[in-house]
Amino acid sequence: MQLVVLGGPGSGKGTQAKKLSDHFGIPWISTGDALRAEIAADSTLGQQVSETLVRGELVSDNVMIDLIKVRLQQPDVAQGWILDGYPRTAFQAEELDFFLDTLTLQVNYVIWLELPAHCLIERSENRGAIDDNPEALRRRIETLAAITLPMLEYYDYRQRLLRVDGNQSPDDVKRDILAGIS
Repeated sequence: MQLVVLGGPGSGKGTQAKKLSDHFGIPWISTGDALRAEIAADSTLGQQVSETLVRGELVSDNVMIDLIKVRLQQPDVAQGWILDGYPRTAFQAEELDFFLDTLTLQVNYVIWLELPAHCLIERSENRGAIDDNPEALRRRIETLAAITLPMLEYYDYRQRLLRVDGNQSPDDVKRDILAGIS
């Protein structure tokens, strides 16, 4: 099972990815967590992406694609994986599909957690992550509308998109996801 969980900041991507990871027994890969870990480690990549994240902008396609390609070749993902927060652009989605083709794999489902912008802001402000400052949140929600939402058409056209109401309890969201992919 190869799944992608997408949504705005604070939509519950991480919560649902973790629940699905536990349910299916496959690794949860959070690009946001991976980037924050690089920043905390003060690695070269962390230094490269730190200001971008604090401003609420997307990390470059090339950096993200390279990060994912390396991760999806690790032995622990042989039975499947759940990507949390990647891809974010149509280019990343296409590159992911091209790369998966070389591994004779494909994304089974892209799960889109739908929430109104005011819910995203409220939830994000309560998390307190480095990239959850008000200006960054505003920019991330604008980016979501301009870049990520159009990317969903890519997966919808390929009949791999599952839209789920994210404005309900985490257990109800999980129930709806499992019902949609069964």
